Amino acid sequence: RDRGRPSRKAASEGPDARTRILEAARTEFAERGYDKTSIRGIAKAAGVDAALVHHYFGTKDEVFAAAVEVTFEPALVIPTVLGGPPEGLGERLARFFLSVWEDPGTRTPLLAILRSAVTHEAAANVLRDFVLRRLLERIAAELDVPDPTFRAELAASHMLGIAMLRYVVRAEPLASADPEEIVAMVAPTLQRYLGEG
Repeated sequence: RDRGRPSRKAASEGPDARTRILEAARTEFAERGYDKTSIRGIAKAAGVDAALVHHYFGTKDEVFAAAVEVTFEPALVIPTVLGGPPEGLGERLARFFLSVWEDPGTRTPLLAILRSAVTHEAAANVLRDFVLRRLLERIAAELDVPDPTFRAELAASHMLGIAMLRYVVRAEPLASADPEEIVAMVAPTLQRYLGEG
């Protein structure tokens, strides 16, 4: 049988198998990081043949991108962040960012991205694409400020630094701080990056 094609039985498993693969991939990447995760390991965790993983997603890079893509839905996020008074933009962005990280369902793929981006270019590309291009740059492009891309990157660096210390390194007292306290401290800085001309 061609390695890239699933068996008839596997193909009949349809979307349920695809969903299991994505869930297994998110868990494997988050727990093991990009380098130590394999297609075979994902397949085993999902209870499917490795050929089915290749059939749905292709390479490991493509599985990784698909596994984390659902975390960010810019079409839903951007109107929420941009809606409301301009002076509240920093607070809305900080609140959204922390709400995504505080939710265990979305935290898992984000941990996979953050842990892996430091050591693997494919993960770094996913981080750039989803966090910067698909979210922050789109938000910044809607604002009437100079250098929106640069400002988006400054905002991202601030928020990703918080994520690294709070959720990966678990540095105290940040790791156990109330999210609202973090929002209150961070919002003015994000506002300055994205809201001031």
